[in-house]
Amino acid sequence: MQAEIVSVGSELLLGQIVDTNSAVIGRHLAAIGLDLYYKTTVGDNLNRLTAVLCQALARSEVVITTGGIGPTADDVTREAVAAATGRELEFSEHLMAQIEAFFRARGFKLSPSNRRQAFIPRGAIPIENPVGTAPAFVVEVGERCVITLPGVPREMEHLLVTRVLPYLRERYGLKGEIRLRVLKVVGLGESRIGELLADFMEKGRNPTIGTLAHLGQVDVRIAAKGSDAETARRLIEPVEAQIRERLVDLIFGADSETLESVISAQARRVGARVAVAESGSGGVVAERLAAGIGEGFAGGVVLGGADGAARLGADFPNDSGPEARARLLAVRVREWHGVRIGAATVFQDDPGSEPPVTVVGLAVAFDGRFESREYRFGGDLPSMKIRTATLTLDLLRRALSQFA
Repeated sequence: MQAEIVSVGSELLLGQIVDTNSAVIGRHLAAIGLDLYYKTTVGDNLNRLTAVLCQALARSEVVITTGGIGPTADDVTREAVAAATGRELEFSEHLMAQIEAFFRARGFKLSPSNRRQAFIPRGAIPIENPVGTAPAFVVEVGERCVITLPGVPREMEHLLVTRVLPYLRERYGLKGEIRLRVLKVVGLGESRIGELLADFMEKGRNPTIGTLAHLGQVDVRIAAKGSDAETARRLIEPVEAQIRERLVDLIFGADSETLESVISAQARRVGARVAVAESGSGGVVAERLAAGIGEGFAGGVVLGGADGAARLGADFPNDSGPEARARLLAVRVREWHGVRIGAATVFQDDPGSEPPVTVVGLAVAFDGRFESREYRFGGDLPSMKIRTATLTLDLLRRALSQFA
C-alpha cells in the first residue's frame, strides 16, 4: 500500500513559507513502514484542491492533507475533502465544545469565524486538537482514507504522532519499519559517487541507495524496510560496510554528524586549537568554526587583500598562486594565535578564463606539516564561499586525523 501528502496553501506556492510539514510526515510514515509515493502542493482554491484529492484517492490508500482547516474563508480543505468523498459537511457540537474550551482556558475571546472549524464531512472520525483550535478528522472511503491535519507545524506533528500513526497501524496492520542511514561525503561529486555505487542503486534492492548533493558535500542515503527496526538495521549494516570500503575517508560522518562536530571531537581528543585566516571568503570558515567547535576555535582573521596579509606577517611573492599563499597564511595565523593548527583560504580571479573562474587555495598547517588544495570555481560568490567553507573544514578534519 502507499500514501501521499497534499499540502494546502497559496503561501507555499508563493514561496512565503517553506513546506516543512511534508518532510516531518514523510519521516514518520517511513518509521512505520508506509511507503510515500507522491506529494502535491496546491493553493487555496476549492476546485483545484478537490481535483487533486480525487486524483490522490484514485491511486493511494492513504491521503494526508495538511493546512487549510483554519477559520477564514480561504481555508477550503474541509469543503474539498467533503466534495472529493461525496459527503456533506455537518456541524459537530462535540468539536465546537472543544474549541470553546480551548479559548476559555486561555482567556481568549472566541471569534464567530471559529465556528467553521467544527464542521467536518458527514461520518468522518473527529480528532480533537488539544494544542490548537483546528480539529482534525479522518474520512474513510472503503479501504482508503483521507486524513486531514492542521497546517501549524506544532499542531500537525502532535496529532500525527499521538492519533494518526496509531490509527494507521491499527487499521492497516502496519508492522514493517523503514530505517535510514545517511553517510556524508566531501571530496567527490554526486555523479562520480553515483558511478561508484551504481550496482547498489539497481531497482528492486532492499536497502535502496540514493544521493543528495549539497554545495561541497554529498549525502548517501541507505533506506531499508524490515518487519521491525532491528531487522531493517541488520539489512543496512553490510551495505554500509561495502560503501565505506569504496569511499574510504571521503566519508566524514553519518546521520546527524557534521564536519564541525567531527572536528570538535578530534580537537578535544588531541588537545589542539584551530585558528583561521581568510582572504576572499569573508569569514565563512571562521563563522562555522566559532559556532561548531567551541573552545577548539582560537580565532579568525578576515583579510582584505595583500595589505591585510602583510599586517599578519605574510608577504606574498608576486608569482605565488592561491595555494602557496594559503600555505603561508596558515603558518602565519597559527603563529599569530599561538596554536598548533592554522587554516587559510585565498581567492584569486583568473583573468584569462572565459567564462570567469575563481581559483581558490586552501591550506592547513600543523606541527611543521601541510595539507593544501587548489580548486577552480565558477558561479556566484555566495556559493563559492559555502563550498570553500565545507572543503576547508574537511581539510582540517583530515589534518586532525593525523595527530597521534
